[in-house]
Amino acid sequence: MHAPPHRPDPDLPATPAPGADAGTPPETDRHAPQPRLGVHLAGDGVDVAVLASHATAVELCLVDRLDEVDEAVDGTGDDGAPARFRERRVALSGPAYGVWRAHVTGVRPGQRYGFRVHGPWDPAAGLRHNPAKLLVDPYARGLVGELVDDPAIRGHAGPDADGPADDRDSLPYVPHSVVVPEPTAPLAPRPRVPWSRTVVYEAHVRGLTQRLEALPEHLRGTYAGAAHPVTIAHLRELGVTTLELLPIHANVPEPHLLAAGRTNYWGYSTLGFFAPHAAYATRAAREAGPEAVLDEVRGMVHLLHEAGIEVLLDVVHNHTCEGGPDGYHLSWRGLDNPLYYLHDGRSPARLADVTGTGNSLDFRRPAVVRAALDSLRYWAQVVGVDGFRFDLAVTLGRGVDGFDAHHPFLVALQTDPVLCGLKLVAEPWDVGPGGWRTGQFPPPFGEWNDRFRDAVRQFWLADAREAAHGRAGHGVRDLATRLAGSADLFGHSDPPLLRGPVASISYVTAHDGFTLADLVAYEHKHNLANGEGNRDGTDDNRSWNHGLEGPVGDAVDALPDDAPGAAGPGLEIAPLRRRSIRNVLATLLLSAGTPMITAGDEMGRTQRGNNNAYVVDDETSWVSWDLSPWRKDLLATARHLLALRREHAALRPDAFYTGRPRPTGPGGVPDGVPDLAWFGADGAGLDHATWHDPGVRTLQMLRTAPAPGASDVLVVLAGGLDPVDVTLPGLRAAAGGEPERWTLAWDSAWEHPGDRADVDGDGLARPGDVVVLEPLNLRVYVSTATPLPSPPPVL
Repeated sequence: MHAPPHRPDPDLPATPAPGADAGTPPETDRHAPQPRLGVHLAGDGVDVAVLASHATAVELCLVDRLDEVDEAVDGTGDDGAPARFRERRVALSGPAYGVWRAHVTGVRPGQRYGFRVHGPWDPAAGLRHNPAKLLVDPYARGLVGELVDDPAIRGHAGPDADGPADDRDSLPYVPHSVVVPEPTAPLAPRPRVPWSRTVVYEAHVRGLTQRLEALPEHLRGTYAGAAHPVTIAHLRELGVTTLELLPIHANVPEPHLLAAGRTNYWGYSTLGFFAPHAAYATRAAREAGPEAVLDEVRGMVHLLHEAGIEVLLDVVHNHTCEGGPDGYHLSWRGLDNPLYYLHDGRSPARLADVTGTGNSLDFRRPAVVRAALDSLRYWAQVVGVDGFRFDLAVTLGRGVDGFDAHHPFLVALQTDPVLCGLKLVAEPWDVGPGGWRTGQFPPPFGEWNDRFRDAVRQFWLADAREAAHGRAGHGVRDLATRLAGSADLFGHSDPPLLRGPVASISYVTAHDGFTLADLVAYEHKHNLANGEGNRDGTDDNRSWNHGLEGPVGDAVDALPDDAPGAAGPGLEIAPLRRRSIRNVLATLLLSAGTPMITAGDEMGRTQRGNNNAYVVDDETSWVSWDLSPWRKDLLATARHLLALRREHAALRPDAFYTGRPRPTGPGGVPDGVPDLAWFGADGAGLDHATWHDPGVRTLQMLRTAPAPGASDVLVVLAGGLDPVDVTLPGLRAAAGGEPERWTLAWDSAWEHPGDRADVDGDGLARPGDVVVLEPLNLRVYVSTATPLPSPPPVL
């Protein structure tokens, strides 16, 4: 179902039905209102508008793929077989405020097209016009064809990027834009999950289901597969509310990868900000064309919404696939290089790279801001997604003097009626000057909290590793700040504390870096498969292999169920690794903030020590659904921990803690107990010296019920390598109430939540009772009359 054709824009001059090259374009008002950019069906043809403010002429090129036509241009087809093309050119009128446009009759859905742009070739001035190159429409709703590694895909001749223009036609070697009608089939309503109940699951469309044998083979690794009932059942049973997809904008490999015959598996190399990446669609949709690919993407969103699951898109508006000055000449570089890309302001002009990719889009330019906003609105309104995660978001807020929290783009996101109500998440850094900005984005942004990641890894893994060698760690002060929602980062607002702990997108792993299972099995990266001599990827992993690098014995699995090996008094390596996974996972899921799980971590996915698998599109990166017994236990544990979070409001606050009693009244707690209190192993409050003691390895966090009838929750963390006696604390007796009756809800010593049945006695404890925690142990106690969630069955 598609929208009726728009009426042609009356300000656009009409051109004859394309059959031969059009002549001189008619005059146009150079100050006419700006039209919609792109190529859109309207009346008896299409309205065309493209920004090329420094050009002297622009042509719309209508491309037909033919089997046998005398005047065809030879090339390579979508399937790798020889293909031939015929091109018909239509001169556009303009420029009007930099925009060239026309209404072209006779163009129908499915038509391939591109642009050729005439103008100066003057690299020293940043001008790189080359009409020999067919350019992708930045607003194209669909793309077809593959990028072929041929000299013609660059604008310059020879190795010198500042040398003369290359005169070879790029048409046969580049993807083509396609006219796509705008769909109007209704979509299911957005789930609108509150931030306080949000659990994010970061996944790759292909990697999520490529190995899921419960899916029909033709759906594995596709948009349709991501919304298959089997996939949805896994997400819902796990407790996920929000699926965050790695980039699904149309993308191509970077130049060095294309030359090596490799791909950017993650997709952070965008060619089209409006077009879905066709490679993730089913074969049937790909063969039917871009319209069917778009329908499959919308169908995925629709089905996930029907299941109550939100969809966030990871978007890469900070740079494009064109790379540095010696890179591709595919779209923006040929249309308006000095306008789209950030330059250093010197002569000769040089790109200013604050993204580490060779180029950065210049968000000081209104046209760049407009293009990003237009793309976001399209995906929100037409595709129906629920929000966006902005890659290297600091670049999007860079003005004349660097990052500005009041940058026009960020203000627009806060005020735009289409976008301001969506979930907006910033990766709050880039690689430019002053690029680390965690906590400095305005509301309603959430932000990836790298300080949370580092603190949790440091406490459970890096400090434990140091302790095994007799060296001191970092104590508990920073960990406590992260457990409580990172008010030091996200509490600065007007009025203060406005954003709440939900602004912290808390994570311990992501697509880049070690997986959770690899964090406990590797201390060093093993990235040779990436083809860069193990130079790529971070060396700051804060991991611990527990005494042996990689798999135990001859096993491929780094954490087999029956692997022997010593790692400390009386402990075997494999069981200790599994406990460390549970400790890290529980800390993530039970902390204040918005937790983000990386796909497969709940099932022990490994990349065999590769911490930068951006080029590895195989079983290394794909989620494994073939679960050994310990992986089944881990999945049951993740489900149980998320059930605890879901059922106990004290674990998911939407306001920062103050350490004081909450106000009385509706929704308050009128019993005078503080909302949060901290205790040491002795059950007493922590004094200044204890908070700053690097040798302290035990911490108790007591969060009181936020409303009458809810539960108090006590989390006990013991990060030492020896057993420790812990005196359980309480608050209510001192406030004149009944003492807490602590029920053990979960223990990281349990391989499976069902092991709770092995607890001696009735499992109840009172403040003042002494319990013994094993080395590297985390426990959760609940004081409530509400029944605990039933543990998942043993799988």
